[in-house]
Amino acid sequence: MAKVATRYVCSACGAVSLKYQGRCFECQSWGTLVETHDVREEPKSRKQRSPGALPSVENLEDDTPSGFHRTMTGIGELDRVLGGGLMEASAILVGGEPGIGKSTLMIQLAPRLEGKKVLYVAGEESPNQIRERARRLGIKAPGLRLVSEVSLERILDTIAHEQPFLVIVDSIQTVHSSDYQSSAGTITQIRECASALIRAAKEQNFILAVIGHITKEGSLAGPKALEHMVDTVLQFEGEGYQRYRIVRSVKNRFGPTNEIGVFRMEETGLEEVSNPSEFFISDRTADVPGTAVLAGIEGSRALLVEVQALVSRTGYSMPQRISTGFDLKRIAIILAVLEKRLQYQTATQDVFVKIAGGLRLVEPAADLAVAAAIASGLQNRPCSPSAACCGEIGLSGELRAISDGERRIREAVHLGFSSIVMPAANTRELKPSVRKLSIRIVGCRTLHEALESMEL
Repeated sequence: MAKVATRYVCSACGAVSLKYQGRCFECQSWGTLVETHDVREEPKSRKQRSPGALPSVENLEDDTPSGFHRTMTGIGELDRVLGGGLMEASAILVGGEPGIGKSTLMIQLAPRLEGKKVLYVAGEESPNQIRERARRLGIKAPGLRLVSEVSLERILDTIAHEQPFLVIVDSIQTVHSSDYQSSAGTITQIRECASALIRAAKEQNFILAVIGHITKEGSLAGPKALEHMVDTVLQFEGEGYQRYRIVRSVKNRFGPTNEIGVFRMEETGLEEVSNPSEFFISDRTADVPGTAVLAGIEGSRALLVEVQALVSRTGYSMPQRISTGFDLKRIAIILAVLEKRLQYQTATQDVFVKIAGGLRLVEPAADLAVAAAIASGLQNRPCSPSAACCGEIGLSGELRAISDGERRIREAVHLGFSSIVMPAANTRELKPSVRKLSIRIVGCRTLHEALESMEL
């Protein structure tokens, strides 16, 4: 006889509790426990189970030819983010703000895969709505098959009948299974439906692309286990009202993580941006205080990014610290180093930091550019317009070594910068070919030396 078990599952980390409590015991998040009902058959005893065939076990060194290969999508920026194209029998999760271009990018895949059958499972739109969008974008894809269905069982039957090369599910929050009593979009439905689709992809050898909603905090909706189940997680960054879109690989089992692809939203859909560095510094005004150029690394790509800082005297007892695209806690550390080690007066100043172009900087090498922009704003003096910079700042004010210094230098040369300021540790072992480039490489040991080199 089936038993109905009531469980409380955390929507943030997926932890399961037998009773409701305001705070998750695993991730310490408040108000994230959601009631779920699981219908389970009574398990058979170990003695009643019939022994099955054991799975095959192989050695790591066995030279077995792999049957998997990649398929190029024809969209260069997407292939870069995926690590070289679509991998057979893989599962891809695509997340982002509503209207940012997730469905548009998936539809644009279909005509690029010539001779391949693509099945588009629409849970939020009718086939006529998708046809109208394709006409508006000028997309002609004879191999694109449309089905409007939200039942997991019927979707799996359709996949088995059509045998497509690529299956696009838009979106996973609308799919539900009749095996579970909870409604579509709940943690149990998302987890179990995604698991069934991924298992079908592995068994039937098709590529699964799942579109997922995100929460108001910017994370993917549903249990954290959803991100662990898939092979690749792609995250759209940028705002829906902006022209440019950034696709970042948050997770990738078949390629590098934190790789980015830059697209531009046009009337015909998403178009590739071949040189993102020019986009990130295209509207830069060099003679204005409070700006600095970062020679950064995103994934395997070198980028030059403009960092902006506005510093003004506060009108409140507590100064404001507001950041867009950069961690607010790291800004607090940089401000403390500037005040303690270099005697900059920041306690009475409001500080606003923004990364131009909508990019989100994570790497530690961005510290120096943020510090230079803030120092420029405090002194009301512009940085050297022909200088780029990069470096991690320690708590004692020293500049610590960073990775991929040579690629940063070459990108700065490519865009016409005459000097680059970086940690001294990165300048000691440069190749002779890099030293011969037409750029002045300035190695600094401390933040004070770096700011002086940038004419601050």
